[in-house]
Amino acid sequence: MILTVELSMYPLQEGYSDLVLDFIRELNTRPGLHCNTSATSTLIVGEYDVVMQGLTELFAWSNKTHGKAVFVAKFIPDFDAA
Repeated sequence: MILTVELSMYPLQEGYSDLVLDFIRELNTRPGLHCNTSATSTLIVGEYDVVMQGLTELFAWSNKTHGKAVFVAKFIPDFDAA
């Protein structure tokens, strides 16, 4: 099943724009994820299991690398926004 996720990141520290850009760069290295970034969010599209595994890994990576952040997500199953 295809899954589209609209994701926004809000780091809880100063210099947040660099942290968001770093997260987006790391997101774009993940195979099987198609990403489209706008000014306020990123659309992530792929097979359900690939997207969920990628997000799980990226949230852990972000916490370890940058510290605390708030993520706001909308999950839209069976929708291909790519």
